[in-house]
Amino acid sequence: MFDKILKIRITVLILLLVCSVQGKAQGNLPYVDDKPYHFGYSLGLNFMDFAIIPASLNNDVTVAAVSPGFSVGAISDLRLGRYFNLRFTPTLMLSERTLTYYKDYDKVQVLSVPLYLPLYIKYSSERKNNYRPYILAGGGLWMDWGRNKERPVLLKTFDGMLEAGIGCNLYFSFFKLSPELKFAIGLNNVITPTAMREGAVFGETDAISKLTTRMITLSFNVE
Repeated sequence: MFDKILKIRITVLILLLVCSVQGKAQGNLPYVDDKPYHFGYSLGLNFMDFAIIPASLNNDVTVAAVSPGFSVGAISDLRLGRYFNLRFTPTLMLSERTLTYYKDYDKVQVLSVPLYLPLYIKYSSERKNNYRPYILAGGGLWMDWGRNKERPVLLKTFDGMLEAGIGCNLYFSFFKLSPELKFAIGLNNVITPTAMREGAVFGETDAISKLTTRMITLSFNVE
């Protein structure tokens, strides 16, 4: 009788050890990626720049400084399959860029407060313990709410963006944290010509033929 009880206890102990090992092998939140959809939020830094085509060969203007801006967004994620997800991440940004003119070293501050509405396709690798790297690509609509007609350089309200990035899912006990680095380029010329501004005469605008947005974003997603 004693031997039978001892065997049962040993068997239960072995089963518990096996389950414990399997649980550790799966890592934290083993089934979180199997959900058909989920939500989250994002906080990060953005670094906006301009690609400039001057109006003359003298190249009178250049970007003097890029100040880091702040980004906050919401995440909506739809599972398409084992490796693919569709993501919509509306994001509000705040950033400032400085244009410096060679001729008189005049500096013009360009403030942007865009609401960015991007859609991404995300491809994730196989998960290893509590890590899962991924890449993503997409683009979206850019609406700048910081447009100020009183400034010498006036940007257009709307733009289109193309974007690509990399990241890594880090699985914790109660949430998933994903550091993410993205690179974006604007598709349109965002400068408003002087001729299109009623009553405005600004040499700063006349020196520029084309401005397009370039941006690097470092974000931390919590899902």
